[in-house]
Amino acid sequence: MGIPLLSPPHLTHPRTDFPYEERRLHPFRRYDLIPLNAAGVWLLRCGFIQLTTSQLSGDEVILGWVRPYEFVSPWFTRLTVYDAIALGDVYLQWFSLEEIEDSAVLMRSVLHSTRRRLQQTEAILAIAGQRRVEDRLIQLLILLREELGESQPGQPWIKLPIRFTHQTLASTIGTTRVTITRLLGKFQREGLLALDGDRHFMINNTLVNV
Repeated sequence: MGIPLLSPPHLTHPRTDFPYEERRLHPFRRYDLIPLNAAGVWLLRCGFIQLTTSQLSGDEVILGWVRPYEFVSPWFTRLTVYDAIALGDVYLQWFSLEEIEDSAVLMRSVLHSTRRRLQQTEAILAIAGQRRVEDRLIQLLILLREELGESQPGQPWIKLPIRFTHQTLASTIGTTRVTITRLLGKFQREGLLALDGDRHFMINNTLVNV
């Protein structure tokens, strides 16, 4: 039997009284490919989604991550290969483009989400431009800490709620899994990184840009 889905969230919008709380929730399980359609957008209500594309060689390229109350749709991209993968049990709500255009609240929410995705994309591009792989990995961990991290009361650690594989980190910054494994081991020995009992990364607040 598979892992049961999370209970449907009953959350308030972090910035406004979001008026679509009772709209139908569509559940997806970890590693499910989210069906995308340019005629509308998904609003992520619970969980995290990873955005990817593929090179001609077949290698996967990580484009970024979607957090709760952010939107995902091929409407936002010019890429012909654009995949959204659930990084755990997730719930989404579907809105047509007509609904977006007719609702000032939805339009503001889409604008906010698009702004944050643009900032995240530019940060990833800046990381990719670093020459040294170690510098790229440090800046990626800092970005993940800022984008996805959960503070641990009374501790200097920020926990990533998603289990990232070494290969995912390697694909994001354009290096090999072996190199990532070596550098992560170095960071752990230096006290900059740790793993909890569920293999989630714990990033020390002292990890800073070099």
